[in-house]
Amino acid sequence: MDDLKDTFSWNFTAKHPLKVIIVGAGIAGLTVALGLKKAGHEVLILERVHEISEVGAGIQVAPNAARILHRLGLLDQVMEKANVLEENSLRRYANNQELGTAPLMPEVGEKYHAPLAVIHRGDLQLILLHGCEAAGIEIRKSSLVVRVPDDFEAKVQLESGEWISGDVVIAADGIKSSIRQQMASHHGVRDTCQPTGDAAYRVMIPKEKMLEDKRALDLLNHNVGMRWMGPGGHIMAYPIKNNSVYNMVLLHPQKKDAPNEESWTNKGDKKEMLSFYHDWNDLVRSLLTYVPDGEVMEWTLNSHLPLPSWIENKCVLMGDACHPMLPYVAQGAAQAIEDAGVLTCALSLTDSVPTALSVYEAVRKERAERIQNSAAVTRKALHLPDGEEQRKRDEAIRGPGKNPDLWADHSWQDFMWGTDVMKETVENWSDLVARCEGYHLHALKAVGY
Repeated sequence: MDDLKDTFSWNFTAKHPLKVIIVGAGIAGLTVALGLKKAGHEVLILERVHEISEVGAGIQVAPNAARILHRLGLLDQVMEKANVLEENSLRRYANNQELGTAPLMPEVGEKYHAPLAVIHRGDLQLILLHGCEAAGIEIRKSSLVVRVPDDFEAKVQLESGEWISGDVVIAADGIKSSIRQQMASHHGVRDTCQPTGDAAYRVMIPKEKMLEDKRALDLLNHNVGMRWMGPGGHIMAYPIKNNSVYNMVLLHPQKKDAPNEESWTNKGDKKEMLSFYHDWNDLVRSLLTYVPDGEVMEWTLNSHLPLPSWIENKCVLMGDACHPMLPYVAQGAAQAIEDAGVLTCALSLTDSVPTALSVYEAVRKERAERIQNSAAVTRKALHLPDGEEQRKRDEAIRGPGKNPDLWADHSWQDFMWGTDVMKETVENWSDLVARCEGYHLHALKAVGY
């Protein structure tokens, strides 16, 4: 990986090793477990399911995530399973006209000193899982955590009634986090979500279904992301699994009678999918005919209001438990991995758990919520109906200025991909602690007695 140039140096040695309880063995929980174990902490992961299986579809490993995976020693394995995208092609829905392109690799790697790739979520989770197992991290499956104490001490209660104690509890239990709900209730906040009005189909087309279609095979064999934009919806598509599967995420209006439940495993209807996209170009329509029957997944997209706090005493939220990301900016996994990097640093640089958690929130909350909130801007730009506003958007995409698709905008990329949260945490540690404790370090140094 010639584009990887990591100048950050930190020894991953905990000042005071802790007993850490992590709730959830998804990407967030496994990544933070690896970081903390590498730093010398004792780690226990509690996972509700009996078997951790391959769930999901394609996700992006952006430079801000790749550099952290490198520091954990896993990036080489990730890149072996990933597809490196060369560019993103922004297109009109009806005639397949290319409005513009967003260069990706190698330009992005050279600029941000870390690669950008796409990978199946299950492949990334399996790499992280094997990494945890190789590191000797204990993972207790079939262990559903139902609550933490009312005072948010570092204890969890399992469904069986058993209590497990440690020094800190990290809730990485996803969008339906019970600890998130308990923390919100403690702050007098009703933990609710608002429907965006959108739902998403996610489909994966195996190569063997496309063998007789030269155009489809051309898409599968070239590492180019395709972004088709149309009235009320858009499609993001790219090859995964070393160009053996074509991954598509199709955003469309939520059906009136559809439940607002958030689930990756709800079955969708192929006929309904074909019906919505019947006015889109023939390449899109032909691709959708290759989707295996019964393998259309559909989930409702809801936005979640920011919580007042991600921390309470010795319990802390991370990943989808505190900042669930809509797919418009492709940062869900990356932001969870950033959480893991900062928690690893913060919990290792002090012997005070409250101080560490306060610094974590100071580094992560505003940034993650800004990226979370950018989804609404991107959604509007991608789903414009045909008309004057859409024509202005298309001209902006063609032009040299700010791109209305934030994912392709250079200034937004600088913020999203260029920020090194681990480096910021370590290098600004004293100032961050001072700010969290209510004073400014430099101001105190300037006072003479």
